[in-house]
Amino acid sequence: MLDSVAAANLATDRSCIIITGAPGAGKSTVALLVAQALARSALLIGDQINRLIVSGHVWALGEPADEAARQVELCNRNLCELAQNFADAGFTPVIDWIVPDNDQLDYYLQSLAPRRVLLVVLAPGVDACRERNRLRDPDDQFFFDGYEALTAGMRDGFGSVGWWFDTSRLGPEETAVRIIADAPRLALINATEARFE
Repeated sequence: MLDSVAAANLATDRSCIIITGAPGAGKSTVALLVAQALARSALLIGDQINRLIVSGHVWALGEPADEAARQVELCNRNLCELAQNFADAGFTPVIDWIVPDNDQLDYYLQSLAPRRVLLVVLAPGVDACRERNRLRDPDDQFFFDGYEALTAGMRDGFGSVGWWFDTSRLGPEETAVRIIADAPRLALINATEARFE
């Protein structure tokens, strides 16, 4: 059951929420539920921002690799600028995007400062991600072979920063309720934890 006090507190503390994880972890469903539960929020979906490129689009793991990297960087920049604008206008930005490593996380932390950043890494496990992806509508399935490498890269890069949330036994609604109730305490990234270079 949704704690309306927790939702109200989260909506008024000028936080930017990043919900990340491997494909199939439940980011899109959970991020939408979290955003809908807040009185004033904006849902920023990295895939949708990336698809604004109509001609010349290269997906994150596509070729040529240098152009794919450039477009990921552009997407990150656009997500951060949108999040800043919404946060400064009194809306809680909920970012749904794969943040694969420490370099990209540090970019978010630098760009969103001095606003509070809550990092929630949905971590149901590789097998659960694969199974959830398999159960999706065929048009929404994401064929991805690098689950182990992505998860290891995130764990190595983030370390103990943020909230690694094992959602393997939770449905989307339960997950969203827990994020609203516990993210301000478990997912807050302190300035001292950020490793800017």
